[in-house]
Amino acid sequence: MLTEKAKRAKSIVVADYSGTSVKEQVTLRSAIKKAGGEVVVAKNTLIDLAVGKGKLTESLQGMNAAVFAYDDAVAPVKALFEFQKKSEKLTIKQGFMDNLVLSHDEVISLSKLPSKMELIATLLYILKSPGSGLVNVLNAGPRNLVYALNAVSKKKNN
Repeated sequence: MLTEKAKRAKSIVVADYSGTSVKEQVTLRSAIKKAGGEVVVAKNTLIDLAVGKGKLTESLQGMNAAVFAYDDAVAPVKALFEFQKKSEKLTIKQGFMDNLVLSHDEVISLSKLPSKMELIATLLYILKSPGSGLVNVLNAGPRNLVYALNAVSKKKNN
């Protein structure tokens, strides 16, 4: 079951949740779920086996939870960091994405990337913007030809 979740996940982050209350854990689970992920609390050895034996061993000590990002590799990680900023009780250790182990700093960088929905919104904004850019590009060829012909005619007249 945990191995299947790890295979399905686009990214995985390991975090130490010791010190968080049950209420805070419920809040975290709901925020991660809303972002398209899942928080799983399991034995460290099971998390290690699910990801690939030995890949996350150094961060799997203490009370850990694995955050699996299914729909979007970034959105659940962002939700995790937002929760960490508010509670200051969570310690984010390592991550795993595309068969690569991510350091704490790389997980921070991942959390700062735009989510899939933000990228789609940006693309739609660009596509919906006025067609003046397209018109300018289409007119550039004939306009440049006219400039070249004018330059040739001026040169012949001189």
